[in-house]
Amino acid sequence: MNKAELIEAIAIDIDLTQVAAGRLLNIVTRAINNTLANGEPVSLVNFGTFSVQNRQGHSGRNPRTGTKIQIAATKVVHFKAGKGLKTIVKSSSSSSSSSS
Repeated sequence: MNKAELIEAIAIDIDLTQVAAGRLLNIVTRAINNTLANGEPVSLVNFGTFSVQNRQGHSGRNPRTGTKIQIAATKVVHFKAGKGLKTIVKSSSSSSSSSS
C-alpha cells in the first residue's frame, strides 16, 4: 500500500473526501516526525512504538574498492510492533500460506 492508497482507504472508511483524508494523513505523519525529531517516542496502542536510537560508529569496507572506511555514528528510527499488530500479521500469514 502506498500513500495514495492509504488516503483512499481513510477517505472511504470515515466518509471523507480524498483531499481531507490527505490533509489528515499529513497532519498525523507531521506530528510523528516532529515528535521523533525531538527524540521522543511515539506509541500507538495495538499498533507499535516508533523511537529514535543511536547507532554507534564502526569500521566497514567500501564494497567497490575493498578499502577500510569509518562509518560515522548516527540516529535511526526504530519500530517495535505492538501486540495487536503482531497478532493480526501472525493470523493472516498462517491463513494465506495454507490457502496457497
